[in-house]
Formats: sequence, structure tokens, C-alpha cells
Amino acid sequence: MKKYYRFLVVFIFLGLAIFFVNSHEDVSVPVNRPLNEIPMTLGEWRMISQSEMGEGVLKNLKPTDYLSRVYVDGAGNRVVFYLGYHGGGPDCGPIHSPKHCLPGSGWQILRQEKKAVPVAGGRVPSVQALYQSGEEKVLFLYWFQVKGAALTNEYALKFAEIKNSMLYNRRDSAFIRISVMAGDDV
Repeated sequence: MKKYYRFLVVFIFLGLAIFFVNSHEDVSVPVNRPLNEIPMTLGEWRMISQSEMGEGVLKNLKPTDYLSRVYVDGAGNRVVFYLGYHGGGPDCGPIHSPKHCLPGSGWQILRQEKKAVPVAGGRVPSVQALYQSGEEKVLFLYWFQVKGAALTNEYALKFAEIKNSMLYNRRDSAFIRISVMAGDDV
């Protein structure tokens, strides 16, 4: 008799899962305002260039909207800022973490650690990672943003997307990356 109840419980959960998958559809959440409305000057930093991704990259990443800019300060320091928003609809791709993309294109990770970045009104958790390709070294600072939470872990990102999909019918998320060229003195 116990085996019967076990199978019954398994079949009930299987039926609920099938019902959920067949009746559930995530809503594509548009950006409130286009990302290109982000200011071209931020404090002493001013934008000096903005780049567009090629068709092949866009087909692979499938962001809903993105922004890739180079900013420079008064001392000539350069920062590359990337913001990719993924609205979560059927035509939207998942976020590609540097942890997976960069090694696939020939970059080696030299070190990685979690750091809290001070911002107006608090601190944002982030990943600070140093990558190298040939003689070139780049220091990345990045995090994922999901429903008001800043995440530094790819598994936490997927869990948050699944939770939000189940509870709110949305999987929208953003990837924020700031990078600078690094010398021997990081």
C-alpha cells in the first residue's frame, strides 16, 4: 500500500509540473527608458565613444537593449562601461557571464574575488576579476541585477530568474560590467 502512495505523489507532482510548463508563459518586460539615455557625463567622467555590437554577437547574446561606452576622466583614465538588459521574453537570450565567455575566446583568468563597491546610498556586491590574453590584462568589475537585487553568482542569477518566472511570470535581468586596462600594478 505504501508503494501506491509514493507513485501517486510522484504522478501528482509530475502532472502539476506538466500543467505549469504548458500553461506558463514569461512576459517580456521592456526597458522603462532606452539605455542610451544614460548620461554621457557622470561626475568628472565623460563619454568619448559608444560602440555597437556586430550582427553575429547580437544573434548570440540576444539582449533586449544594451549600452557599451568608453568614459574618460580629467586625468585621462579610461573606463569601459557595458550594460546589457535581457527582458526575459521568448526572443531574449540569457546573460553570458565573463566567467564562461572570456575563457572561450582565449582569455585566462588570473584572479577573481568578490568586492562591495561603494555607491551613493550604499554598497553593491560585485565580482572583481583580472583576465589576460597575450600581454594584455583587463580588470573587470561586474554583477547581475535581478528584480532589485545585485548578484555575483551565476547560480544565484539562474535561481532568481526561475523564482521570478514562477512567482511573477518574468525573467528580466541585467548584466553590468566596468572594465579597465591593467598593468603590473593592478
